[in-house]
Amino acid sequence: MIRYRILGKSGLKVSEIGLGCWAIGGPSWDDNGKQVGWSGSNDDDSILGLNKAYELGINHWDTADVYGKGHSERLIGKVFSESIKREDVILATKAGWFKGTADHPYNPILLRHQFEQSLQNLNTDYVDIYYFHTPFFGENNKYLRPAAEVVHRLKEEGKIRFVGQSAYSIEQFQEVCPVTQPDVLQLPYNAIKSPFDTPETDIFAWADKQDLGIVMFGTYAMGLLLGKYNPANPPKFHEGDIRSERENFSTDFLQDLEPVLNRLREKFGPDMETLAWLANQYAIHKSKNAVAIPGFKNASQVESNYKTMIRALTVEEIQYVTEIFAGFKDKAS
Repeated sequence: MIRYRILGKSGLKVSEIGLGCWAIGGPSWDDNGKQVGWSGSNDDDSILGLNKAYELGINHWDTADVYGKGHSERLIGKVFSESIKREDVILATKAGWFKGTADHPYNPILLRHQFEQSLQNLNTDYVDIYYFHTPFFGENNKYLRPAAEVVHRLKEEGKIRFVGQSAYSIEQFQEVCPVTQPDVLQLPYNAIKSPFDTPETDIFAWADKQDLGIVMFGTYAMGLLLGKYNPANPPKFHEGDIRSERENFSTDFLQDLEPVLNRLREKFGPDMETLAWLANQYAIHKSKNAVAIPGFKNASQVESNYKTMIRALTVEEIQYVTEIFAGFKDKAS
């Protein structure tokens, strides 16, 4: 059932649906006290999930230094030391949100340190993709060129195979990519709302012209597209969970979303796995170089993500999903 794609000019052959390892980092706060993690994870369950992904052939794993302030990386490093062959995994990590005691996350001295710390956390001596986690390089892009020089030097040293750039708009990519020179782009995308869905913001055409790989996160819209939440009883999240500050989990938003999800259920089927398949396949149809990295907290969720590779959407199915979300996008925050 597993299917693979090539991440553009990098030539990396990765599973169509990969493994997003943000949630297994657990609850977390950034340097300003903002909640940026996920509640509800358990380390034993996370490790079982990592091993299940390996068993199923999901070979593209994505983490970051800031996920649980290294906790996600350390869990991956644990399975590399105990049960999984490092060379069988296309491993990605990132830096750019966590600044510690430095003046900025992309301060060159800190960036080099953070990379070496990630290697130690991950129990490896190289990463396959190293991302600039944000397009924010300080006032007047003060650290853009210095940070790019550090990362490309690491590539020359053989510690990084390919460079990645994460951003949230086509303008951000176009501003920093001429300097960071990435092989792979990472961006948020889902059917509810995307900053990349107009002809003027079509990142996919722009990336395809340069043969750049595209890695999509947020394809489930933090679970909203899975129909997990009851409008009559909206979810309440624990401290350190990024979802606790999102208006999309309010009763009003969930009530507006429910008729849209019901139309999907009526046409395709009522179960959550079908909605997951729709969400992932709708996202990755945007480019032949695109893959998705939905999150997980346990082995069962890994298996559900794996099953979304069962088949691609037809042209008619893509059009149907596009049309039913077209009138809803303005309501999404």
